[in-house]
Amino acid sequence: MKPLLITDCDEVLLHMVRHFGEWLGETHAIDLALQDGDFADAMRRRSDGSRLAPEEMWAMLDAFFPQEMERQTLVPDAREVLGRLSQIADIVVLTNLRDHCRDHRITQLANHGIVHRVECNQGGKGQPVARLVEEHGASVAVFVDDLATHHESVARHAPGVFRLHMIAEPSLAAVVPPAPHAHARIDDWRSAEPWILARFAQA
Repeated sequence: MKPLLITDCDEVLLHMVRHFGEWLGETHAIDLALQDGDFADAMRRRSDGSRLAPEEMWAMLDAFFPQEMERQTLVPDAREVLGRLSQIADIVVLTNLRDHCRDHRITQLANHGIVHRVECNQGGKGQPVARLVEEHGASVAVFVDDLATHHESVARHAPGVFRLHMIAEPSLAAVVPPAPHAHARIDDWRSAEPWILARFAQA
């Protein structure tokens, strides 16, 4: 069986935070300041500095996806590295979006030259990763994501999967520490490629 690469999309394959922040400012006069990568305290109204409530924050994210997804730009080297890895491995994009965004995400990635299976998820990624590994019968699997909580989830539900913490947005990478449940932290695809290949070689 082929190795399996399961990768997140936002801040791994496509830049999201910088474009989401621009849209919030342009459209809603809201500033986005992700000091530690946590959305919970990051959105504040310019008019009075008040913080958005959680339900307001989710409403903004739901408004950005899928209507404003075309703003997102490709992470350097992501397309090229995935293209090379696809010659030896199966690739699945596991993205935390609502299911109605799946076709939009498929089209969005295809427009950037990334054409692989896309699965939407809500919540922790450990269980869906475990299901994908079982479905593919993969001898070895690598999981790439920018959020520490998902690495913890995968470590719990699919401990045999190699976990790579990647944050492609430099402003976030500078302030977010390495995920304690990931095997490695590498923030660019060019450097990540040999690490992934070395894990695949352990099959």
